[in-house]
Amino acid sequence: MAHDPQVLAQIDAYIDQHLEQTFAELGRLCAIPSVAAQGTGIEPCANLVAELLRARGFATELIPTAGNPVVFAEASGTGSKTLLCYNHYDVQPAEPFDLWTSPPFEMARRDGKLFARGVADDKGELISRLAAIDAVRHVLGALPCNVKFAVEGEEEVSSVNLPPFVEQHAEKLAADACIWEFGSVDSEGTPIEYLGLRGICYVELSAETLSLDAHSGLGGSIFPNAAWRLVWALGTLKGPDGHVRIPGFYDNVLQPSERDMQLLAALPDRAAEMRETYGIKDFLYGLEGVELRREEVFVPTCTICGLTSGYQGPGSKTVLPAKASAKVDFRLVLNQTPAEIVAKLRAHLDAEGFSDVQVTLLGGGRPARTDPDHPFIQLVCETAREVYGRDPQIWPLIGGSGPNYLFSHYLGVPIATLGTGYPGSRAHAPDENLRIDDFIKGARHMARVLLGFGD
Repeated sequence: MAHDPQVLAQIDAYIDQHLEQTFAELGRLCAIPSVAAQGTGIEPCANLVAELLRARGFATELIPTAGNPVVFAEASGTGSKTLLCYNHYDVQPAEPFDLWTSPPFEMARRDGKLFARGVADDKGELISRLAAIDAVRHVLGALPCNVKFAVEGEEEVSSVNLPPFVEQHAEKLAADACIWEFGSVDSEGTPIEYLGLRGICYVELSAETLSLDAHSGLGGSIFPNAAWRLVWALGTLKGPDGHVRIPGFYDNVLQPSERDMQLLAALPDRAAEMRETYGIKDFLYGLEGVELRREEVFVPTCTICGLTSGYQGPGSKTVLPAKASAKVDFRLVLNQTPAEIVAKLRAHLDAEGFSDVQVTLLGGGRPARTDPDHPFIQLVCETAREVYGRDPQIWPLIGGSGPNYLFSHYLGVPIATLGTGYPGSRAHAPDENLRIDDFIKGARHMARVLLGFGD
């Protein structure tokens, strides 16, 4: 996809020359603590996103949902095709604050990086796309294609209200392709193209055996213990062999294709890097190479994310807990659904004698992916080569989850990733950051996608 080198040079120069204005906008956005989990800063952040889009000539509206509003915006271009950008304006909680080098909601610059909560996930991604739009429109005089934005405010809490929004507004959101919220390079600076996301079913299991905690000496021999009750129930879900024991759990799993395995085989081996980062001696089942990568993304999981019961403070407190709860997530692969998993989990617990253990669905989403050979994916990969000077890695699926199924199912669009992330961004952790060089390359990549899509 050859474009006029002079046009590309002018676009890149515009991005570089306006970095300070761009970072000023990013700083304003990061200053708003739009933490969906805590319900803070949502309205002002949504309003600022709308303001930034309106300033660029986008017809913009805040569309209410049962939760936080979605910012929808659209602008016309000279071409007939429409590109939809999905982003989110909510962020993770910043706690613990004392682990931040600088205040999380005051963007700081040091060592060639920008630091703030949300600077990488996902406010930096959004602003980099606006920077690309500014540059392309300035050099060409108009956008080469129609562009729409759907910027939600609940991605960090499982996009609970996004499914009905996308279904109800499918006509408004209609597009020919979609750029997903994130993108990244690996530790070597190679761009990564993620073709899909696993689904998720996130539940809370809870047991209550007494009306109040009891003295363990009084009740230890004769009272039911909620902690033990829950631990025994959890023990039925998965065996030491790693196999999920819920009947029918694997029935609908779609196995990777030969093309999928070819893509996995072409990826670099990250085993040594993961061992060093996480202090892993051996991976489960002794897996290595392509089989490790296959297990990482094409096999569903059952993970205990947290356990709560009784006394967990310093010293001792001899108490028999009345209540116990556990957060459990199931990462789902193609053809599995959250509703299916919840039903099978409930039936399994009942059959095992744990009908008293409550199951509460906290969030869920189906898996989805895009064909690696789709022309839009080819466009994104080809333009990535122009910017990064190397072939992108292509992951047929990744282990994480997101609401991409809604867009592929209701809108029928191919979905590609591109953006500003890198392995050290510390998204969701203290000192979240993005590298300025990655930001510039992400904006340049987005600009080239706009040009190519317009063609």
